[in-house]
Amino acid sequence: MPGCGCDDAGCDSGKQLMPIEDALQLLLDSANPVTQTEKVSLLDAQGRILAQELFSTINVPPHDNSAMDGYAVRSADLPDAQQKRLRVSQRIPAGQMGTELEAGTAARIFTGAPIPPGADAVVMQEVCTPDAGGVKISGPVALGKNIRKAGEDIQVGDSILKKGTKLKPQDIGLAASVGISEVTVYRRLRVAIFFTGDELREPGETLEPGQIYNSNRHTMRGMLHNLNCELLDLGTVQDTLEATKSAMLRAAEEADLVMTSGGVSVGEEDYIRLALEQLGQLDMWRINVKPGKPLAFGKIGKTSFLGMPGNPVSVFATFCIFARPFILKKQGATQTAAVRFSVPAAFAWSKPGKRHEYVRARVEADDSGRSVIKLYPHQGSGVLTSTSWANGLALIPANTTVKPGDMLEFIPFSEMSVY
Repeated sequence: MPGCGCDDAGCDSGKQLMPIEDALQLLLDSANPVTQTEKVSLLDAQGRILAQELFSTINVPPHDNSAMDGYAVRSADLPDAQQKRLRVSQRIPAGQMGTELEAGTAARIFTGAPIPPGADAVVMQEVCTPDAGGVKISGPVALGKNIRKAGEDIQVGDSILKKGTKLKPQDIGLAASVGISEVTVYRRLRVAIFFTGDELREPGETLEPGQIYNSNRHTMRGMLHNLNCELLDLGTVQDTLEATKSAMLRAAEEADLVMTSGGVSVGEEDYIRLALEQLGQLDMWRINVKPGKPLAFGKIGKTSFLGMPGNPVSVFATFCIFARPFILKKQGATQTAAVRFSVPAAFAWSKPGKRHEYVRARVEADDSGRSVIKLYPHQGSGVLTSTSWANGLALIPANTTVKPGDMLEFIPFSEMSVY
């Protein structure tokens, strides 16, 4: 990719770098969410953002039911520890209603089946001995034992999912459990992407000397797909200022967000930043982070713009750290921050850097079974193998050394929709 390569070269002298926290806050404050909504079937709601809070119109469970296979009894019929034989008066499978339980009898009952009137406990079948027409039970049996009460999980009128929730499979299951068949969600965010660099070729093409395959296109497409974006891919544009401006204007007309890779550094042929300054506004450029210092953010008219670095690892890291929460906020999500964990390092970092560094790492069990952070040995911003090997990013703060056992923040890729 074009650029001076200053992701790793440390060309920071004389330039003020924006702190990570300030950069992220600027992005989130500028992320005006889409407002248009649509109704979708619950079957098609995976990953969508709720535009309306969901309430239950039923109790869950709808009636007292058995927590296990066994026998429904009246606890008063089993007052002591003596084994007692009860006649089995009825059989109640799940989905069927029993009749009132006669005193001195038991009902054979199965998990999820409604508790018959008169019964107030269930005895698990493992401590029962069936015989002809009856069952032997060792008491006593506690009142309410092994019974799930009506409304124990959800009651009529309860809020089950908040507006702004990104729907996970378990959320969809929760909505289904109260009979909801469709939900109102925000429309998909339209994201246009294009790439600059005359050296770029697509996989399958033959490389000439000085050319490289455009891995960033495929990385960004995959990450945007995982975030449920509607994608407009303009491919690779000619590496000139006029071609860059033309692609930028077309993308801005058709999308809510324009994203590019490369051309945002300080080289003479880095046209993305120049085009943005001429067509719109540049609100942010250089961040105190490694990899990915040159990250251009601004607007083209009313359309948001994110210019990612050119180095493959920098694209991946800045997408995780900055683009992902920004996109989630624009989609209408209320939860944008990835959960971080404090995990001991299993490596040494003896040369403190001037910038906060997100290193590609993985959490694994050491010989004692304790979870520790292991570091990929080559951390260059062109080493894409590090992102495939890792299962998360570990943060090493600026001006910090690390020794084995030191606690570091670790963000799993599973928290960032990239794993």
